[in-house]
Amino acid sequence: MSEIKVNSIKGVGASAAAITVNNTDGTCTANVTNNLSNRNKILNGAMSVHQRGTSSTGITGSDYYTADRMQLVLANGGTWTNTISTDTPNGFAASYKLDCTTANASLGGDDLVLFRQIIEGHNLQDFAKGTSSAKQFTLSFYVKTNKTGTYVAELLDDANSRIVAKSYTVSNTDWNRYTINFPADTSGAIADSAAAGLYVHFWLAAGSNFTSGTQQTSWATNTKANRVNGLTVNIADNTSNEWLITGIQLEVDNTGTGVATDFEHRSFGQELAL
Repeated sequence: MSEIKVNSIKGVGASAAAITVNNTDGTCTANVTNNLSNRNKILNGAMSVHQRGTSSTGITGSDYYTADRMQLVLANGGTWTNTISTDTPNGFAASYKLDCTTANASLGGDDLVLFRQIIEGHNLQDFAKGTSSAKQFTLSFYVKTNKTGTYVAELLDDANSRIVAKSYTVSNTDWNRYTINFPADTSGAIADSAAAGLYVHFWLAAGSNFTSGTQQTSWATNTKANRVNGLTVNIADNTSNEWLITGIQLEVDNTGTGVATDFEHRSFGQELAL
């Protein structure tokens, strides 16, 4: 039997070993920069916890309707039914589903439909936002919809009035995983508190007052017209439209590669406690 004996494994040009081997008992120490647990800053990203119920109809306003921590925000954005669906990608048991029941095909300037989660500042400190060591943000999620086109995801640091947004294209009606990388932000530290630290927005429809500017793909002061430039869809324009999402993950891009890790599945009990 072949055997390789080493004291350590080190990358070319690296100053420190990636793996150090104990020569006495054979154990090793690994220098792992991306956490294997507690990576996902989104709570209930797999939609497994839904204490309010599994269905809500006649929705015309903003509220938390089914899945815990998941908020639908509407302003003259039609009428909706929200259900916890078993239509999911492989490896998931639930998704958050929106069905349009009354359309609005002609949006006013301030009209909108967006889906979001608000993350507490306590849970965002390892992004080091507002410091010279700030880290990139990697957002990944699974979406299925019959409304193909270009959508926009946005991070909003409301306390510091700063935004960043990027587009992603849905080109078919299947379940697909999308990954969006947002740059680090060396301005605007997020307070280590239970207050809202970051709003993660999935824009589904927006009036011209949100879309008439230039898309803000790097962090900058919140300018309303720049928030959703690039959005080509209005999810509320037809009663046949539906939109499903699950497997949402926001993580620190420790490697700087922009590659999303596998979705972090937590136990039901842990997710409920969180």
